[in-house]
Amino acid sequence: MIFDSDGSTTIVFQENTTLSVFLKNLKDAYPKIKNDNIIVNLFSFSKLKADDVLEFLQISEEHRKSKKSFVLVTDKVSYEEVPDKIIVVPTVQEAHDIIEMEEIERDLDL
Repeated sequence: MIFDSDGSTTIVFQENTTLSVFLKNLKDAYPKIKNDNIIVNLFSFSKLKADDVLEFLQISEEHRKSKKSFVLVTDKVSYEEVPDKIIVVPTVQEAHDIIEMEEIERDLDL
């Protein structure tokens, strides 16, 4: 598992693995990054369905309760295919933009 930290945001990705192994590794490593905003880059997975993205719902909800952002990045699944409780965007830049907007909202107590 690869972590790329930039300030209060950590991008997580891993190459050459299955989604279930990736998710297990993310859950195991979560205590180390739980205080950061998290971007999960899923571009290494060539085949991804909306049901696969839902596997991240539990960790996303837990993380968002702590007033931190959790964003999945993939162009294989559109945000329209997943519930509003999980954020999916097609690029890492859009993930950074979402986090910036959410931080502004939290600062303004919106």
